[in-house]
Amino acid sequence: MVDPTKNDPARRSIDAVQEGNKKAIIAAFFANLGISVAKFTGFFITGAASMLAEGVHSLADSGNQGLLLLGGSRSRRQANAEHPFGYGRERYFWAFVVSLVLFSLGGLFAIFEGVEKLRHPHELESPAVAVGILIVAIGLETFSLRTAVREANHVRGDQGWWQFIRRSKSPELPVVLLEDIGAEVGLFLALTGVVVAEVTGNARWDAAGSLGIGVLLVVIAGLLAVEMKSLLIGEGAGAADEASIRTAIEGTPHVRRLIHVRTQHLGPDELLVAAKIELDADLSVADVAAAIDAAEKRLRSAVHSTLIVYLEPDLARTVAGRTLSR
Repeated sequence: MVDPTKNDPARRSIDAVQEGNKKAIIAAFFANLGISVAKFTGFFITGAASMLAEGVHSLADSGNQGLLLLGGSRSRRQANAEHPFGYGRERYFWAFVVSLVLFSLGGLFAIFEGVEKLRHPHELESPAVAVGILIVAIGLETFSLRTAVREANHVRGDQGWWQFIRRSKSPELPVVLLEDIGAEVGLFLALTGVVVAEVTGNARWDAAGSLGIGVLLVVIAGLLAVEMKSLLIGEGAGAADEASIRTAIEGTPHVRRLIHVRTQHLGPDELLVAAKIELDADLSVADVAAAIDAAEKRLRSAVHSTLIVYLEPDLARTVAGRTLSR
């Protein structure tokens, strides 16, 4: 059976974004898996607390990428009677779980290990091995971050990086970007802790590196949790999409006025649009139906998301300068 949406420009745009997300996640998964093995090996050789903290961090990140892939897979299930709008928010839920894993398994463990090593400092063994492993890990993490940045550049347009992370309706790229940035900074903290501990002969600098990693991960996890909670609760369309929606409806023949419109993301690529519109008063029932169909067609051409549209004909009245439905 031929997929009727295969050649739809909006569908192709969504598929391209999802493919970019998948590339970034897979690159991060394999990079973090290799890095975690190297770091744990380094910890067993050197006993460095910051190496152990970073090893757990990378292992948690690998699991997180697995959770993001799981969310993407589960979100593609077909709508049913229990979930008539589909499963798009699975991607938000699993991204929220990622923030919890990063906070508990990554951040809190690193802080605990740092405190323990401050109380009971352990002199480093083979610090050169630790430095070498961390330098290799920085190279692998840079590759992962570079992949995430390249894929994000395809979709962020003229937004700044902070705006992209805050406003993106697709959770995967912001999560991977923040994880990779946190991992890169964490590696430099670990490297600094190991080097300063060796130069000064004071192992507590290594513990300080572990503490710094833990605090960094807790901050990133908190930011992710706040952003994913907002998406889980339900965010409206972005400013550009809402403007396109208004323009499409108001430009439809026989539409006299857009009374009001409400939007909500049911998933990164699914958008619910509900609006009340005032039509020409002399239209027949068949003409009303045709005008609504025309408005829906214009909407689907204007917005690069899968749309669920409800348009209700109504009459407008003005109260205190505000346009309301009767």
